[in-house]
Amino acid sequence: MAAISSLFSQTLLHHPTKTLTLHSKPSIQPLKPFHFLNSVTFKAIKPKRPIAVSAVTAEAPVATSDVAARRLYVGNIPRTLDSAELARIVEEHGAVEKAEVMYDKYSGRSRRFAFVTMKTVEDANAAIEKLNGTEIGGREIKVNITEKPLLTLDMSLLQAEESQFIDSPHKVYVGNLARTVTTDTLTQFFSEKGGKVLSAKVSRVPGTSKSSGFGFVSFSSEEDVEAAISSCNNAFLDGQRIRVNKA
Repeated sequence: MAAISSLFSQTLLHHPTKTLTLHSKPSIQPLKPFHFLNSVTFKAIKPKRPIAVSAVTAEAPVATSDVAARRLYVGNIPRTLDSAELARIVEEHGAVEKAEVMYDKYSGRSRRFAFVTMKTVEDANAAIEKLNGTEIGGREIKVNITEKPLLTLDMSLLQAEESQFIDSPHKVYVGNLARTVTTDTLTQFFSEKGGKVLSAKVSRVPGTSKSSGFGFVSFSSEEDVEAAISSCNNAFLDGQRIRVNKA
Protein backbone atom coordinates (compact mmCIF):
# COMPACT_ATOMS: atom_id res chain seq x y z
CA MET A 1 0.00 0.00 0.00
CA ALA A 2 2.92 2.34 0.85
CA ALA A 3 4.50 1.52 -2.57
CA ILE A 4 1.33 2.54 -4.44
CA SER A 5 1.22 5.84 -2.52
CA SER A 6 4.84 6.54 -3.38
CA LEU A 7 4.26 5.76 -7.08
CA PHE A 8 1.24 8.04 -7.17
CA SER A 9 3.25 10.91 -5.63
CA GLN A 10 6.02 10.48 -8.20
CA THR A 11 3.57 10.57 -11.07
CA LEU A 12 2.24 13.91 -9.90
CA LEU A 13 5.71 15.30 -9.59
CA HIS A 14 6.63 14.27 -13.16
CA HIS A 15 3.52 15.94 -14.56
CA PRO A 16 3.43 19.36 -12.97
CA THR A 17 1.02 20.74 -15.59
CA LYS A 18 -1.70 18.39 -14.60
CA THR A 19 -3.44 19.26 -11.43
CA LEU A 20 -5.97 17.03 -9.79
CA THR A 21 -8.67 19.10 -8.23
CA LEU A 22 -11.21 17.55 -5.93
CA HIS A 23 -14.60 19.23 -5.65
CA SER A 24 -16.67 18.83 -2.64
CA LYS A 25 -20.45 18.20 -3.05
CA PRO A 26 -22.48 21.41 -2.99
CA SER A 27 -24.40 21.86 0.11
CA ILE A 28 -28.19 21.87 -0.28
CA GLN A 29 -29.72 24.98 1.17
CA PRO A 30 -33.11 24.58 2.76
CA LEU A 31 -36.00 26.31 0.89
CA LYS A 32 -37.10 29.56 2.29
CA PRO A 33 -40.73 29.63 3.29
CA PHE A 34 -43.04 31.14 0.59
CA HIS A 35 -44.77 34.31 1.63
CA PHE A 36 -48.14 35.24 0.07
CA LEU A 37 -48.77 38.85 -0.77
CA ASN A 38 -51.21 40.51 1.50
CA SER A 39 -52.90 42.21 -1.48
CA VAL A 40 -52.69 42.01 -5.23
CA THR A 41 -53.56 44.92 -7.49
CA PHE A 42 -54.50 44.22 -11.13
CA LYS A 43 -54.22 46.94 -13.72
CA ALA A 44 -56.09 46.78 -17.02
CA ILE A 45 -53.77 46.94 -20.00
CA LYS A 46 -55.05 48.84 -23.00
CA PRO A 47 -54.20 47.32 -26.41
CA LYS A 48 -51.82 49.38 -28.51
CA ARG A 49 -53.98 48.95 -31.57
CA PRO A 50 -57.79 48.92 -31.79
CA ILE A 51 -59.31 45.47 -32.18
CA ALA A 52 -61.69 45.03 -35.11
CA VAL A 53 -64.94 43.26 -34.18
CA SER A 54 -67.42 41.93 -36.74
CA ALA A 55 -70.75 43.57 -36.13
CA VAL A 56 -73.96 41.60 -36.72
CA THR A 57 -76.94 43.81 -37.35
CA ALA A 58 -80.33 42.15 -37.01
CA GLU A 59 -83.01 43.55 -39.24
CA ALA A 60 -85.98 44.95 -37.46
CA PRO A 61 -88.91 42.54 -37.64
CA VAL A 62 -91.52 43.52 -40.18
CA ALA A 63 -94.96 43.95 -38.71
CA THR A 64 -97.50 41.44 -39.98
CA SER A 65 -99.99 44.22 -40.63
CA ASP A 66 -97.45 45.98 -42.87
CA VAL A 67 -96.93 42.85 -44.99
CA ALA A 68 -100.69 42.33 -45.29
CA ALA A 69 -101.09 45.91 -46.53
CA ARG A 70 -98.48 45.27 -49.26
CA ARG A 71 -99.73 41.83 -50.35
CA LEU A 72 -102.05 41.80 -53.34
CA TYR A 73 -104.47 39.18 -54.59
CA VAL A 74 -104.53 38.98 -58.39
CA GLY A 75 -107.46 36.90 -59.65
CA ASN A 76 -108.84 35.58 -62.96
CA ILE A 77 -105.44 35.47 -64.64
CA PRO A 78 -104.80 33.30 -67.74
CA ARG A 79 -103.54 29.78 -67.10
CA THR A 80 -100.47 30.48 -69.26
CA LEU A 81 -99.34 33.41 -67.09
CA ASP A 82 -96.38 32.46 -64.87
CA SER A 83 -94.86 34.23 -61.86
CA ALA A 84 -92.02 35.91 -63.80
CA GLU A 85 -94.33 37.37 -66.43
CA LEU A 86 -96.77 38.56 -63.76
CA ALA A 87 -93.95 40.29 -61.89
CA ARG A 88 -92.91 42.13 -65.06
CA ILE A 89 -96.47 43.37 -65.61
CA VAL A 90 -96.92 44.61 -62.04
CA GLU A 91 -93.44 46.19 -61.92
CA GLU A 92 -94.61 48.76 -64.44
CA HIS A 93 -96.68 50.30 -61.65
CA GLY A 94 -94.50 49.77 -58.55
CA ALA A 95 -91.58 47.86 -57.04
CA VAL A 96 -92.32 44.14 -56.63
CA GLU A 97 -90.86 42.14 -53.75
CA LYS A 98 -92.35 38.77 -54.69
CA ALA A 99 -94.84 37.36 -57.20
CA GLU A 100 -96.25 33.85 -57.01
CA VAL A 101 -98.83 32.21 -59.27
CA MET A 102 -100.68 29.43 -57.45
CA TYR A 103 -100.83 25.92 -58.95
CA ASP A 104 -102.95 22.93 -58.03
CA LYS A 105 -100.86 20.19 -56.43
CA TYR A 106 -102.90 17.42 -58.07
CA SER A 107 -103.28 18.58 -61.67
CA GLY A 108 -100.32 20.95 -61.83
CA ARG A 109 -102.51 23.52 -63.59
CA SER A 110 -102.60 27.21 -62.72
CA ARG A 111 -105.36 28.05 -60.27
CA ARG A 112 -105.83 31.35 -62.13
CA PHE A 113 -104.87 33.54 -59.20
CA ALA A 114 -101.67 34.81 -57.67
CA PHE A 115 -100.22 36.79 -54.78
CA VAL A 116 -97.89 39.75 -55.30
CA THR A 117 -96.07 41.41 -52.41
CA MET A 118 -95.04 44.99 -53.17
CA LYS A 119 -92.10 46.89 -51.65
CA THR A 120 -94.24 49.57 -50.05
CA VAL A 121 -97.89 50.26 -49.28
CA GLU A 122 -97.77 53.10 -51.82
CA ASP A 123 -96.63 50.65 -54.52
CA ALA A 124 -99.48 48.31 -53.58
CA ASN A 125 -102.09 51.06 -53.82
CA ALA A 126 -100.69 52.21 -57.17
CA ALA A 127 -100.83 48.66 -58.58
CA ILE A 128 -104.46 48.27 -57.49
CA GLU A 129 -105.42 51.60 -59.07
CA LYS A 130 -103.69 50.85 -62.37
CA LEU A 131 -104.36 47.11 -62.77
CA ASN A 132 -107.70 46.25 -61.19
CA GLY A 133 -110.27 45.69 -63.94
CA THR A 134 -107.70 45.63 -66.76
CA GLU A 135 -107.22 42.70 -69.12
CA ILE A 136 -104.39 40.20 -69.36
CA GLY A 137 -104.62 37.64 -72.14
CA GLY A 138 -108.23 38.56 -72.81
CA ARG A 139 -109.31 38.09 -69.16
CA GLU A 140 -110.39 40.90 -66.86
CA ILE A 141 -108.27 40.58 -63.74
CA LYS A 142 -109.13 41.50 -60.18
CA VAL A 143 -106.48 43.14 -58.00
CA ASN A 144 -106.98 43.99 -54.35
CA ILE A 145 -105.48 43.64 -50.89
CA THR A 146 -105.59 40.04 -49.65
CA GLU A 147 -108.40 39.08 -47.32
CA LYS A 148 -108.06 38.93 -43.57
CA PRO A 149 -106.72 35.64 -42.22
CA LEU A 150 -109.21 33.07 -40.98
CA LEU A 151 -109.81 32.48 -37.33
CA THR A 152 -107.98 29.46 -35.91
CA LEU A 153 -111.23 27.51 -35.59
CA ASP A 154 -112.19 28.11 -39.24
CA MET A 155 -108.72 27.19 -40.42
CA SER A 156 -108.77 23.89 -38.53
CA LEU A 157 -112.11 22.99 -40.14
CA LEU A 158 -110.78 23.67 -43.63
CA GLN A 159 -107.62 21.67 -42.92
CA ALA A 160 -109.77 18.77 -41.76
CA GLU A 161 -111.82 19.01 -44.97
CA GLU A 162 -108.63 18.95 -47.02
CA SER A 163 -107.24 15.94 -45.18
CA GLN A 164 -110.49 13.99 -45.61
CA PHE A 165 -110.33 14.17 -49.40
CA ILE A 166 -109.67 10.71 -50.88
CA ASP A 167 -107.40 11.06 -53.87
CA SER A 168 -107.65 8.64 -56.78
CA PRO A 169 -106.21 8.19 -60.28
CA HIS A 170 -109.84 8.34 -61.43
CA LYS A 171 -110.58 12.01 -60.88
CA VAL A 172 -112.18 15.00 -62.62
CA TYR A 173 -111.43 18.70 -62.45
CA VAL A 174 -114.53 20.90 -62.03
CA GLY A 175 -114.06 24.52 -63.07
CA ASN A 176 -116.08 27.74 -63.06
CA LEU A 177 -117.74 26.91 -59.76
CA ALA A 178 -119.99 29.49 -58.16
CA ARG A 179 -118.65 30.93 -54.89
CA THR A 180 -121.61 29.36 -53.08
CA VAL A 181 -120.68 25.78 -54.03
CA THR A 182 -119.40 23.74 -51.09
CA THR A 183 -117.82 20.30 -50.88
CA ASP A 184 -121.16 18.80 -49.88
CA THR A 185 -122.89 20.50 -52.82
CA LEU A 186 -120.31 19.12 -55.22
CA THR A 187 -120.62 15.60 -53.79
CA GLN A 188 -124.41 15.61 -54.00
CA PHE A 189 -124.47 17.03 -57.54
CA PHE A 190 -122.20 14.35 -59.01
CA SER A 191 -123.82 11.56 -57.01
CA GLU A 192 -127.22 12.49 -58.46
CA LYS A 193 -125.81 12.16 -61.97
CA GLY A 194 -125.36 8.41 -61.44
CA GLY A 195 -121.63 8.19 -60.74
CA LYS A 196 -120.20 6.52 -57.67
CA VAL A 197 -118.43 9.43 -55.98
CA LEU A 198 -115.44 8.47 -53.88
CA SER A 199 -114.69 11.95 -52.58
CA ALA A 200 -114.98 15.64 -53.49
CA LYS A 201 -113.55 18.98 -52.44
CA VAL A 202 -113.72 22.67 -53.31
CA SER A 203 -110.33 24.41 -53.40
CA ARG A 204 -109.92 27.51 -51.24
CA VAL A 205 -107.82 30.63 -51.52
CA PRO A 206 -104.91 29.90 -49.12
CA GLY A 207 -105.52 31.29 -45.65
CA THR A 208 -109.16 32.12 -46.31
CA SER A 209 -112.53 30.37 -46.63
CA LYS A 210 -113.04 31.88 -50.07
CA SER A 211 -113.60 29.40 -52.91
CA SER A 212 -111.00 29.38 -55.67
CA GLY A 213 -113.75 28.65 -58.19
CA PHE A 214 -112.81 25.06 -58.91
CA GLY A 215 -112.73 21.66 -57.26
CA PHE A 216 -112.06 17.95 -57.71
CA VAL A 217 -114.21 14.84 -57.61
CA SER A 218 -112.65 11.39 -57.36
CA PHE A 219 -114.27 8.10 -58.41
CA SER A 220 -113.64 4.37 -58.07
CA SER A 221 -113.30 3.62 -61.79
CA GLU A 222 -112.50 5.16 -65.14
CA GLU A 223 -116.04 4.38 -66.30
CA ASP A 224 -117.43 6.66 -63.58
CA VAL A 225 -115.06 9.42 -64.73
CA GLU A 226 -116.26 9.17 -68.33
CA ALA A 227 -119.89 9.14 -67.18
CA ALA A 228 -119.36 12.23 -65.02
CA ILE A 229 -117.74 14.18 -67.87
CA SER A 230 -120.51 13.15 -70.27
CA SER A 231 -123.39 14.10 -67.96
CA CYS A 232 -121.93 17.07 -66.03
CA ASN A 233 -119.73 19.05 -68.41
CA ASN A 234 -121.46 22.36 -69.30
CA ALA A 235 -124.24 21.59 -66.81
CA PHE A 236 -125.50 24.30 -64.47
CA LEU A 237 -124.62 24.22 -60.79
CA ASP A 238 -125.84 27.05 -58.52
CA GLY A 239 -126.55 29.24 -61.55
CA GLN A 240 -123.20 28.79 -63.33
CA ARG A 241 -122.24 26.52 -66.21
CA ILE A 242 -119.42 24.29 -64.97
CA ARG A 243 -116.57 22.69 -66.90
CA VAL A 244 -115.69 19.06 -66.20
CA ASN A 245 -112.65 17.25 -67.57
CA LYS A 246 -110.06 14.70 -66.50
CA ALA A 247 -107.71 15.93 -63.79
